[in-house]
Amino acid sequence: MTGGIEKSLKVNTAAPIPTTPTNPAENTLVKVAYSSINPVDYKLPEFAIFRALKMSTPAIPAGDFAGTVVHTTLPDLKPGDAVFGRSDPPHFGALAEYVAVNGRENVVKLPEGVSMEDAATLGVAGLTAYQCIAPYIKEGSKVFINGGSGGTGSFGIQFAKIMGCRVTTTCSGANVEFCRSLGADEVIDYKTTDMVKHLQRQGTQYDLLVDNVGSLELYWNAHDYLKTGGIYINIAGTATLTHVFNVLKVSYMPAWLGGGQRTAKFLRRKSSAVDFAKIAQWIAEGKLRPVIERIYALGEAAEAFARLKTGRSKGKLVIKVATE
Repeated sequence: MTGGIEKSLKVNTAAPIPTTPTNPAENTLVKVAYSSINPVDYKLPEFAIFRALKMSTPAIPAGDFAGTVVHTTLPDLKPGDAVFGRSDPPHFGALAEYVAVNGRENVVKLPEGVSMEDAATLGVAGLTAYQCIAPYIKEGSKVFINGGSGGTGSFGIQFAKIMGCRVTTTCSGANVEFCRSLGADEVIDYKTTDMVKHLQRQGTQYDLLVDNVGSLELYWNAHDYLKTGGIYINIAGTATLTHVFNVLKVSYMPAWLGGGQRTAKFLRRKSSAVDFAKIAQWIAEGKLRPVIERIYALGEAAEAFARLKTGRSKGKLVIKVATE
């Protein structure tokens, strides 16, 4: 894949409709209206080992989708239902008019009052943010979110506030007011402020640190600003030996050998129909607002991936695949 995924994408108007489900007992064919893209949607296809072991080519990228059921073997769905969810790796396939979605946890009926473009943002960013926060906090908890202006961060700020937490987050100066508009109580401009030193001086003891950026310096110093029983959760990673080494070091090096002094988790989102439904209901109730920087046409998917790779997108990048 020379030059990255954005150099390899082409619209194929002759691509066949998916017909061979991986799991015939739990399979849904969806006519896709909208998709959204996430870092995993280019990091895995660009990783040579993943391509060699998991991917056949040509392949269709992206997994987040919203659309209409064409056929399903799931008892709670029927043709014509508006749905959303995620086609997990290695299948992907959501940047196409039709996607075959495997598993009952990966496709959920869309509540009334929720648009398909909003629902298409939930598959990775929405669910990851929810699963980073909901199991680890209670009303009144203090939450620090490193990286609040991207897709996962913009959801995370809102989830923490919906659940009654006090939220501190980081972003560049250009996005400070944006993060405040999502409900953040304190916003740190990482370009002008040394984040770790600021937290050490501040003296606040947090219940949860969510790292959407992957700044392990935040973890190594966490004993200064994370409660003894608090949790550090990292969702950022790269497919490199250095990253694998750092994960092992954080996860297994004991404190007496120089390891961290707080519990660390490297979260991998898990598809959950219950969690998806909860998040979508918050949108329907007006409590949650998915942030969409731009909606691209299908033929502009390469441009969308190039923008995603800059790491500067505000909220989610959505691709309109077809009419609803």
